[in-house]
Amino acid sequence: MNRKVVGLLAVVMAVSMFATACNSNNSNNGKAGTTTENSVNQTNESASIQFPLKEKTTLKVVARRAPLAPSDYNQMTMAKKLEEMSNVHIEWNTIVETDYNEKKNLLIASGDLPEMFFGASFTDTELMKYGKDGTIIPLNDLIDKHMPNLKALFDKRPDIKAEVTAPDGNIYSLPAGEELGSGQEEIGANPDFLYINEDWLKKLGLTMPTTLQEYHDVLVAFKTKDPNGNGKADEIPLSFVNAFWTGDIGYLFGAFGVPDKTYQPSNNAYAEHLNVDNGKVSYAAIQDGYKDAIREIAKWVEEGLVDKESFTQEYTQYYAKGKTEQETLGSFLWWDRTDVVGPERDKHYPIVPPFKDMVVKWNSGSAISRGGSVITKEAKNPALIAAWLDLIYKPETTAEVRWGPIGEWFEKTADGKLVQKSDISNPGEFRQTVSLGGGGVFTGEDFQNIAPPEARAQQRLDDIKNIFVPQMQKEKYPNIFFTEEELKTIEKLKPEIQTYTNSMRAKFMLNGVSDSEWNDYLGSLKNMGLDDLMKVYQDGYDRYLAAQK
Repeated sequence: MNRKVVGLLAVVMAVSMFATACNSNNSNNGKAGTTTENSVNQTNESASIQFPLKEKTTLKVVARRAPLAPSDYNQMTMAKKLEEMSNVHIEWNTIVETDYNEKKNLLIASGDLPEMFFGASFTDTELMKYGKDGTIIPLNDLIDKHMPNLKALFDKRPDIKAEVTAPDGNIYSLPAGEELGSGQEEIGANPDFLYINEDWLKKLGLTMPTTLQEYHDVLVAFKTKDPNGNGKADEIPLSFVNAFWTGDIGYLFGAFGVPDKTYQPSNNAYAEHLNVDNGKVSYAAIQDGYKDAIREIAKWVEEGLVDKESFTQEYTQYYAKGKTEQETLGSFLWWDRTDVVGPERDKHYPIVPPFKDMVVKWNSGSAISRGGSVITKEAKNPALIAAWLDLIYKPETTAEVRWGPIGEWFEKTADGKLVQKSDISNPGEFRQTVSLGGGGVFTGEDFQNIAPPEARAQQRLDDIKNIFVPQMQKEKYPNIFFTEEELKTIEKLKPEIQTYTNSMRAKFMLNGVSDSEWNDYLGSLKNMGLDDLMKVYQDGYDRYLAAQK
């Protein structure tokens, strides 16, 4: 499994640890012919679509499936519940997510299309290409006429509508995602918390570091003064997971004024290493502060303060280092310390607050994506499909689709809200087995009004707000929908530039970088077309700002 896919799975696992959601809408389980708030008209407006339908209808659907989910979604309680609500039977063709893109492309190339791709995760390039050639159909009119729940969301949140609207004005895919917190206070605004072994600090008579130099000196003490007391030089002063969605060393680059971001939202057009300051988009990996940062880390590597396996390890290997029989881990970067060191040790690994004058990164992208469902040209009744999909955009149903149904994932409290069941031992894995995923939007308002976050999630939100926001960047690069020409430029230039940047980043941190090597590196990026790529990102951002006025 490649690192980006593992990263996405890790996101699911991390979010699952705190996710709570809302009450299921059972009002649609009434007698056939009863008009519900989800009742809509077909394309043939002489016939009314009323859920549940009087006669069962079958739709052919392809869906992207989590590795632990059953291959036949109709075995899942939530699929059965949706069928009961609508009397629409789905013939599911599910494809495990590691194979999804390849097999999806083969289906399209062969012309063997379903009526709908559920949770389609089409790239922007695919949306534009297949929208233009008619493989997938525009959804604008269907949303206006047949999707009252989604239309209400768009009316309340025009930013979400704008995010899924292509440059040609069409909506080809539906929004999907979970939005816990907002703006700088969103739960993933900074995915990289720096944790430190407070017991070791106390044992060595040290205090919490407040500058990068003080932190360096603490790492030296961890390496040389045997803080675990076993007489062995087995301490790991600092470990991380290089260029991962969380736990990346680029957080520390902010101590040099240039935080580096290696996280990518589910958007193939988005590039890593982008910062925005006063409306100007910049590439972190060519800035002087970035060069100073990698030179400093290279010194730490030479001093033995950095775990060299950080540049190659996967997160499962990383977790093991925090759970050795005798503690060996001094400090580390990650989303949640408990993942790495376990619940028995996490209390004495507090967060290291941002250093003095450090710039904390504000992750680019958006919690809400345009990776939701698409309807293909093979749809026999697009209005019916739109109406069925709209069931999922009622927040109560969204919660059950994205996490799991009442009785399996949720239980209802006395005040009518839902909480994650307390007997779920491994939420990340269990969620894969009960969640249809891929559909609906659960907003920050939904979390506040319908399902307040679980205590652990609330603690992270508080930490983001109180510890990191005061020094966080004021701007980030949004999830922009580029034009067809811009996408062609991105597709041509970004892969080589990004691969080269990341490989040289690791090389420079491991071996150091001379002025001549740095100049050669800058020259190579220029020759690869970095200036042209950055113009596309700047033009897209300027267009985004203009649309907000």
